[in-house]
Amino acid sequence: MITTAPTRALVASLVEDAVTAPSMHNAQPWRFLHRADTVELYGDPAREMPRADPDRRALHLGCGAALFGLRVAAAHRGLGAEVRLLPAPEDPWHLADVRLYGATGADEDLAELRPALAERHTSRFPFSEERVPAEILDGLRAAAILEGCRLVVPGDWHTEAVMGLVHASALFEAADTSVRAELARWTRTAATGEDPGTEGIPSYALGPRQYDVTSPVRDFDPPRQVPERASARFEKDPQIALLGTVRDALREWLMAGQALHRVLLRATLDGLATSLMSQPLEWPELRPLARDPLSTTGFVQMVLRMGYGPRGRATPRRPVSEVLAFA
Repeated sequence: MITTAPTRALVASLVEDAVTAPSMHNAQPWRFLHRADTVELYGDPAREMPRADPDRRALHLGCGAALFGLRVAAAHRGLGAEVRLLPAPEDPWHLADVRLYGATGADEDLAELRPALAERHTSRFPFSEERVPAEILDGLRAAAILEGCRLVVPGDWHTEAVMGLVHASALFEAADTSVRAELARWTRTAATGEDPGTEGIPSYALGPRQYDVTSPVRDFDPPRQVPERASARFEKDPQIALLGTVRDALREWLMAGQALHRVLLRATLDGLATSLMSQPLEWPELRPLARDPLSTTGFVQMVLRMGYGPRGRATPRRPVSEVLAFA
């Protein structure tokens, strides 16, 4: 094991890969600090969402996803990454430490995922009705298990129940002005004079409006501020999976974020398009109902939609200089 401290240029390149991670509304709620041979990961209080994410569960998932991206980037460069979650209990924003070291053999399974970091993008477009093969689903389940989580592919009745929760959450959202205001903060409509920004959901990533009564994709533009946005029919039977943990605390949220990113990257390499359906999990009245009562998975942390269809486009990311500091 070689413990020579990595250069600033190397750390910056690792963080550049890490910040491709998904996060709620593309808020990018992470900060990194490089100190000697360690990269410290922090949550960013300026990017929390008090209304939709009051306990910061989604913030931890996003930071966990960025942590996994850092691990993938390190493995790609032949480095080992020793992760310590929640290293400073007195500081709730200090989420993880990653000690980097030269390894005699980097984790090849992680390194294999690195091309998907640049290819994985949320797709809010209709997917075909073609079913995902069982062997691919088995690989996605295995990916979640490697990160201490479980991925459940629900049966017909459970899928229908979850989709009902998705549609119920849309009604909840429409009736809550504070939630809509928070959502609008992170939506870019391409209006004249609007700063395109390096964060949030840009207009080109919104996808089409639903043509039918229901859609598995969240509509980020219910006021219809995006001009000439097309309408489309979405798949009749969405293929979804539920990512869950046994417990529901800070550590498990960080684990779930890492598992989420691992599953999404594996799905990308397998040729799948994906999107996230967090809507019903943002309402305490609905989240417990997403779980199959017969399942050993205690808490649902994310609902994933997957299938065959158009890949999404890359959404903006803040420059590394804004999210990385050096001690």
